[in-house]
Amino acid sequence: MFGLFKRKPAQTLSDEDHPMTQAAAPADHPVFDRIKTEIDDQDVVLFMKGTPVFPQCGFSAAVVQILSHMNVKFKGVNVLDDMEVREGIKAYSNWPTIPQLYVKGEFVGGCDIIREMFEEGELEQYFAGKGLSGTA
Repeated sequence: MFGLFKRKPAQTLSDEDHPMTQAAAPADHPVFDRIKTEIDDQDVVLFMKGTPVFPQCGFSAAVVQILSHMNVKFKGVNVLDDMEVREGIKAYSNWPTIPQLYVKGEFVGGCDIIREMFEEGELEQYFAGKGLSGTA
């Protein structure tokens, strides 16, 4: 999927062991319903520290800058406002870091992946493939 896992891991994981296939069950985390609602509410959602206007983390700021540069409309969800969402989003995606970008309900990645996709020209292709406008 457009280079989400381009770098070779130190050890190769089977599909069953891969972190992206081991997401926790929704019943285990009541906050998952709220997170799913946020993700389903907009085509592009960024779970971030701070807001798009005032990011409070360099990684969040970098993703906001990329999306803004590409003229992609997105909703920012400030995880600093709600500790349940801050920890819950990590369990929801089984991804340990924030920011996290979701496009049409699909987890795309964090700052490093988004930056790499942008630099390689893959992010514009990804948005186009999802029927969303990329660079204007």
